Amino acid sequence: MAAPKPSRWAPLESNPDVLTEWAGLVGLSTKRYAFSDVFSLDDEMLAFVPQPVKAVLLVFPLTDEIDAQRKETDKQIAQEDSQPNLDPTIFFIKQTISNACGTIALLHSIYNTDATMVPTSALQKFQQQAMDMTPDQRAKLLETTDLFATAHAAAASGGQSSMPENLDTNDHFVAFVQAPDPENPGKQRLIELDGRRPAPLDLGPSENLLKDVATVFKTKYMALAEEGKFALISLGPA
Repeated sequence: MAAPKPSRWAPLESNPDVLTEWAGLVGLSTKRYAFSDVFSLDDEMLAFVPQPVKAVLLVFPLTDEIDAQRKETDKQIAQEDSQPNLDPTIFFIKQTISNACGTIALLHSIYNTDATMVPTSALQKFQQQAMDMTPDQRAKLLETTDLFATAHAAAASGGQSSMPENLDTNDHFVAFVQAPDPENPGKQRLIELDGRRPAPLDLGPSENLLKDVATVFKTKYMALAEEGKFALISLGPA
């Protein structure tokens, strides 16, 4: 039986080099894929982000205002049963470990795309073990597995910021991907994946992932944004 692991991890830094290092250590083919900063939301500047974009990470301070807004959205969805049918192949993990949002967002961004994983790597082993599990069961597996411990420690200590004496942080990571539309073959839906939320969140039709995430940020987060406190990071060609 696996030994219990700490319920709080050292937070990952929202640094594309650190995230690419983590992904490479656990089995992403970083000769082909890497994480990159998205410096501007202007359409002209988005064109300079390495294409095609496979996933987008949003990092933001989980303030009381933002948290309350998100909880109200989740409550309305549950009451109105307003979410469309989701593609059943979406791989979703609940977050039960404090500060694990970065790791979970990375897993969501890789497992829900066609990014290449190295055979027998930690990424592939965890995916195989968790494939038929519920999101809560996957969370339990993440709590006890040793597959990501070395990579997480290396990446968490390798960022540009010094490691804090205490591990409290309100920075939060979520991932955005495209998933097939079950109701319209050949079409895509924009999906937000956040282990703190009850389930994947369908944000509507999607034709251009990066532009669609930029629109979501402008409409849902821009008014709450403090300059320098938000980051968008893409997963795409190295």
